[in-house]
Amino acid sequence: MKPLTIGVTDCSKFELYNQWILDFHPSVSTLRLSVEDNSFAQIGRCHGIVLTGGEDVHPRYYSKPEWLQYCYDDDVNEERDELEWKILSYSQVHSLPVLGICRGLQITNVFFGGTLIPDIPTWGKFNHGKLPDDTDRYHAVKVDPESALFRIVQEKEGMINSNHHQSVGKVGHGLVVSALSEDGVVEALERREPGSSYLSLVQWHPERMHDQESPFVKNIRRSFFEACLSGAEL
Repeated sequence: MKPLTIGVTDCSKFELYNQWILDFHPSVSTLRLSVEDNSFAQIGRCHGIVLTGGEDVHPRYYSKPEWLQYCYDDDVNEERDELEWKILSYSQVHSLPVLGICRGLQITNVFFGGTLIPDIPTWGKFNHGKLPDDTDRYHAVKVDPESALFRIVQEKEGMINSNHHQSVGKVGHGLVVSALSEDGVVEALERREPGSSYLSLVQWHPERMHDQESPFVKNIRRSFFEACLSGAEL
């Protein structure tokens, strides 16, 4: 396999994401994209981007600053929002494959002009946050059989983990929902039309699901790397 460098955005659980990417193949290396240093200046080394989970996206990014009250007080990082906005802009100009996980799905949807539900229970949906014992919740997900996601996972439904209190509201321009939870919360997004660079956005956390052999884990990681390899060979 051709040596690849994957940009992974920094977060409190960075090592989990980082190791999940590094475990794919010995020739893979990563670049930690952080607000703490000048790592963005090195993004030209990257063959793909993983947008990790973490803080709430500030609602001013989708023109609802008054919804800040629904975000967690200690869980908004506008410096990170700004950095990931730059990363997304770069990825689209340079056709870099992007895998967005949890917050990564959310900020990408906002980047494309979508909105977020700032607190799922307040908006009348089931709780999608962690369980009282601080572990991930697990629930069913249904996949659109006409979607690119279905072609990747080859399953119409499955079990995925869940730990989030925000979700997609209005879907961003050029995106389409490819998976839903039973209560209608968006669990995956992808591009509406093929032909542009790879973009796979999932609300669950494949990097820490119990079953790492699940197609909702291994197939998604493999498809991302296949896209990265394809771009590296151009």
